[in-house]
Amino acid sequence: MARFEDLLRPTPEGLYCPPGDFHIDPVRPVARALVTHGHADHARPGNRTVLATRRTLAIMALRYGEDFCETRQVADWGERITIDGVTVSFHPAGHVLGSAQILVEWGGMRIVASGDYKRREDPTAEAFEPVPCDVFITEATFALPVFRHPDSRGEVRKLIASTRQFPERAHLVGAYALGKAQRVIRMLREEGYDAPIFIHGALKRLCDFYQEEGIDLGELRPATIARGKDAEGAAKGEFAGAVIVGPPSAFADKWARRFPDPVSCFASGWMRVRGRARQRGVELPLILSDHCDWDELVETIAEIAPQEVWVTHGREEALVRWCALKGVRARPLHLVGYEDEGD
Repeated sequence: MARFEDLLRPTPEGLYCPPGDFHIDPVRPVARALVTHGHADHARPGNRTVLATRRTLAIMALRYGEDFCETRQVADWGERITIDGVTVSFHPAGHVLGSAQILVEWGGMRIVASGDYKRREDPTAEAFEPVPCDVFITEATFALPVFRHPDSRGEVRKLIASTRQFPERAHLVGAYALGKAQRVIRMLREEGYDAPIFIHGALKRLCDFYQEEGIDLGELRPATIARGKDAEGAAKGEFAGAVIVGPPSAFADKWARRFPDPVSCFASGWMRVRGRARQRGVELPLILSDHCDWDELVETIAEIAPQEVWVTHGREEALVRWCALKGVRARPLHLVGYEDEGD
């Protein structure tokens, strides 16, 4: 009798399906890759064939170039695709635009590889859809009871309030280039912030793509400062009270120091940990995550009610322990190569 491990198992290249001969989110180049979403720790170039949602394939092309693989295939939402006798289908994960859970069916077994996912309302991503299954493979980025994310819109309102409280200071918001940056911008718009928002050059192509996909980000301007003897004065005038969004890495270089008396902000679930905020020199932490918090993780498992839970990339032990206490079989997968780029 076939076991769940006969359908999906961890390997050095990533999660592997022997009967279908494909990998899900491989960390090394493989012949056939199924990709859940466009973050760099899940979507890598160099695979021969890639199957993913249309938006994920477009994002990979933007990040890696059109030749990121030899052959690409679009998976429409819910479409059942057969690969060497194994049926796969893609279902919204709610993590970032185009992100998917992948349902793998074979021999009467159903396993869902969720990739990264979140349950919070997000105007820039397709909403998570629970998928019935025998085995649910869940991430565990914030799988500790200490991680309980506050109301997302309340965090965005904190940023708007700070711009009003300090109208002479630029507000530099560190946000990951794919997903988080666009989510912050769109939520600012929905909370009534209609001033131009300035963005680092590293965000332009992805923000343009979101706009092309019908997600209105409002007026975006390049966060560049002219050089010359009057540059400092001009910068103070143009950027005073402004919101400037850039990737976290940009805030460690000279670019960030050009702005007038900046308020350092960082949008991340990790801002729940005060030590991390202090370590980064963050003046205004914004606890805004693209992953589930503890309550959302355990509520999702309870809602889906799988026979088994496989836990990966994160705080695996706590979630495995919770499952055991609830009478659900669970084990860590110990997959390596996945970070928290989209936190």
